[in-house]
Amino acid sequence: MEGILATRPNDAVVGEEGTDRAGSSGVRWVVDPLDGTASYVLGYPGYAVSIGVEVDGRPVIGVVIDALGRRTEGVVGQGAVRDGRPIRPSTRSSLEAAVLATGFAYGPEQRVGQAHVLAHVVGRVANIRRSGSAACDLVSTASGEVDAYYELYLAEWDISAGSAIVTAAGGALHLVEQPDGSILTVAAPHQLVEPLLALLSEAGLATS
Repeated sequence: MEGILATRPNDAVVGEEGTDRAGSSGVRWVVDPLDGTASYVLGYPGYAVSIGVEVDGRPVIGVVIDALGRRTEGVVGQGAVRDGRPIRPSTRSSLEAAVLATGFAYGPEQRVGQAHVLAHVVGRVANIRRSGSAACDLVSTASGEVDAYYELYLAEWDISAGSAIVTAAGGALHLVEQPDGSILTVAAPHQLVEPLLALLSEAGLATS
């Protein structure tokens, strides 16, 4: 925060670790210094530093540095790169052949509900992956390491950088409010968006 404000003193900054500073420039930095804390504690390489920049409430820049030291950057309208090489989402067009990433909440009741959704989804896709980090899953979708991603109960600092990277890479991102007030995050290449939303709707989630 000190580094950001030393250069851009009028910007807003919000972060998972309690930072919440108002600004006057229309620019807001959304920072998660460690996304995937449980993975980090266990020594499992599913964690990342996630830094997003929003302009007038819209994510436009994202930088995610993962546990492997890979740096993924995206600027909406200008493309996305990992360690300097351009990335693009998957070209797969069949949901049945797709590998999906997802994650689970900390609360047991929430996880049980997510498991019911997954039970409906898992037999209709090729396979499921879970890293433990929303930022990692979003950049994996942006780079085609997985075909698509969905998850409930994420905070804004979990997805700000990754959503900008997905969009910059040429993918689609949908945020859909659920009846309980939670938000469903869906990231996918454009050709898989409608099939995935339809499948999640069949599983009982609101998708519109």
